[in-house]
Amino acid sequence: MGRKVHPIGFRLKINRDWDARWYAEKGRYVELLHEDRRIREMIKEKLAQAGVSRTEIERYPNQVVVHIHTARPGIVIGRKGDSIKDLRKDLERLTAGKKVKVEVTEIDKPDIEPNLVAESIADQLNRRIGHSRAMKRALGQAMRQGAEGIRIEMSGRLAGSDMARREWMSEGRIPRSTLRARVEYGFAEALTTFGRIGIKVWVYLGESLPTDKPQQEKKSPTPYSNK
Repeated sequence: MGRKVHPIGFRLKINRDWDARWYAEKGRYVELLHEDRRIREMIKEKLAQAGVSRTEIERYPNQVVVHIHTARPGIVIGRKGDSIKDLRKDLERLTAGKKVKVEVTEIDKPDIEPNLVAESIADQLNRRIGHSRAMKRALGQAMRQGAEGIRIEMSGRLAGSDMARREWMSEGRIPRSTLRARVEYGFAEALTTFGRIGIKVWVYLGESLPTDKPQQEKKSPTPYSNK
């Protein structure tokens, strides 16, 4: 069994920043960690049709800032901002009355966002489209959108086979062990009649040297305090 390292965690503070940026004093970390997970689950459930790729959370002493990266910002905002107002109220109830600020960022190229690619393939499998066809289509779209490499791996009872197996396809370069390489990673599951099928996606977007400013680096929030 090979040693496996998460591609994003492997490159933290080199060319990738944390998706949760806050500091908690002793005894508060576990509580806020579970709160972050509930926030992400709520957003994923309420905005299932909005193409949400990533949710970033920043915490301040009396405020929570939620950054939503989506391919369809119109669904998140809603008519005259009604949807985002309702979402903010739900998040404030979830965070025990803390003030919540929601910021929406549009994704220009959804075909090279690994989470969206994996979810698209999962949706096609749920509609009984062949797994090989779905993977080949995703590879071609990503390369046309400017990706320098993409790898898609699927495991489970593919095509309804009696035994689970793993298949993968790739195009271009995927330097998964190179720290300066900007490799994004995504995962999704398809719930088919034959069982769950796991989908992993790696997308290589080029190199970013440690001297370069990380693309997702933002101003660090002030330390969180429960005072």
